[in-house]
Amino acid sequence: MAGHSQFKNIMHRKGRQDAARSKLFSKLAREITVAAKLGLPDPAMNARLRAAIIAARAENMPKDNIDRAIKKASGGEGESYDEIRYEGYGPGGVAIIVEALTDNRNRTAGEVRAAFTKGGGNLAETGAVSFQFSHVGLVEYDGKAASADAMLEAAIEAGAEDVASSADVHEIYTTPDSLGAVSKALETKFGEPRKAALVWRPQNTVPIDDVAGEKLLRLIETLNEHDDVQNVYANFEISDALMHKMSA
Repeated sequence: MAGHSQFKNIMHRKGRQDAARSKLFSKLAREITVAAKLGLPDPAMNARLRAAIIAARAENMPKDNIDRAIKKASGGEGESYDEIRYEGYGPGGVAIIVEALTDNRNRTAGEVRAAFTKGGGNLAETGAVSFQFSHVGLVEYDGKAASADAMLEAAIEAGAEDVASSADVHEIYTTPDSLGAVSKALETKFGEPRKAALVWRPQNTVPIDDVAGEKLLRLIETLNEHDDVQNVYANFEISDALMHKMSA
């Protein structure tokens, strides 16, 4: 399982408090507004916007919040955000990619760098670690949505590149350009996915011990808590014991 998936599982098991949910809604709204500004404000014609709305719905974001974020873009309201990718290394030599939307590049860069340093890692130049990942589309369904065989057959028919199924989740991978088409095709058979987004998929994962793993997870958590950070990806494997400890 990819490092970012492991971390998301831990966060979901822990649950979110109201303050954390408010911050999450702000990040989701920011992505919706940016997506709507970059393309048409119609999710049927804008794959990125549709993916952002799916992500918002998956977190039970109120429809009014979603509509308000789209209207901000349509009316030219709100701040203008730059999309920035940071790359670096965490404890255990794990490669990390951080995606951010910011209205102040210098502030965000300084704070992300400080988080890496304090967390036992170091920020590197753009391109320093991204070659260890593939930039792909990901469509995600709950494991109960279909059998592994049914999902594989439907995904191949829809034009997907790869499928990874377990009891908990079906992960369907696509090329970046075909994400929207594959997602729509699968939706006609299995309903709306719980996720449809462009992600950085590790080409290989790095096993790390529990000491480094605990430091790494805390670094990733710190990065995820930053207001400007939208997504964090890492190419690591941690033990089941540490997974259980961090999710307890």
